[in-house]
Amino acid sequence: MSKRREIKEHLVTLDEIEGIMSAMKNLALLEIHKLELFIATQRRSVASIEAAAQDFLSFYSHQQSYPDNLQQLWIVIGSERGFCGDFNESLLCFLKAHPQQSDILLLAVGRGIEVKLQADTRIAAFIEGHSVAEEIQQTLLHLSQVLSRLQAQMNLAKLGRISVVYHDDETDAIQLRQILPIAVSDENSAFSYPPILNLEPHQFLSQLTDQYLYAVLHEVFYASLMVENRKRLEHMNKAIHHLQQNKAQLSLSYNKLRQEEITEEIEIILLSVEALVDEGKPKESVIPMP
Repeated sequence: MSKRREIKEHLVTLDEIEGIMSAMKNLALLEIHKLELFIATQRRSVASIEAAAQDFLSFYSHQQSYPDNLQQLWIVIGSERGFCGDFNESLLCFLKAHPQQSDILLLAVGRGIEVKLQADTRIAAFIEGHSVAEEIQQTLLHLSQVLSRLQAQMNLAKLGRISVVYHDDETDAIQLRQILPIAVSDENSAFSYPPILNLEPHQFLSQLTDQYLYAVLHEVFYASLMVENRKRLEHMNKAIHHLQQNKAQLSLSYNKLRQEEITEEIEIILLSVEALVDEGKPKESVIPMP
């Protein structure tokens, strides 16, 4: 009886865990549907800004010139929450595949990747990540504050190239993408004359860069969060399937023990009936022999 009770309590616990996992799965699914709309709009915005930058820098390339010995900063976008499979582990493998260079520093976003990069000597700062798309704005605000602080430090006075390491939802692979300075192709402009500006070229480039950083960082954070939720959805599906298999095995064990108990109870009842019948029978009288 005690063994069957233990199995029943275990089944109740597994039911509760399955309910929590199903809720996490549904939240990940809702987040994926929401991000699909956000990413499409954001990519159109980034493409428009990049086209304007390409046109401008085709005629004013001297406005964006950086020496080759500038410090590089890689923003590594990890996850804030767990249950997302190998999301953070694959980022770590990508970083390990690149040799440690003295001119590259790392800024990690998300507690999931922070734990794995604690011992990395390239780390310049850690910041908290986000769990849903609505929290990305707060993450970017925190990121801008950290970048301003790093820019002001003596050892980062020559910080001039910023890239992001993130999961790209389109290619389903980790990308290293330069976001500062604005990357442009070597193709000639489709226009014969430079654009007419209402600002000085350096002022225009400064404001264009601000707009580009704001837009492209939203895009890469949306893409990373999309992949994170896809991996979380896949992870939850596998976990729920494995849990249901365990529940099925426990249910068989529970039913088997219950059948054994019922069989035992029937045997006890039959033995009791036989005993009662034996007690009700008249005792045979013995006639003494003469």
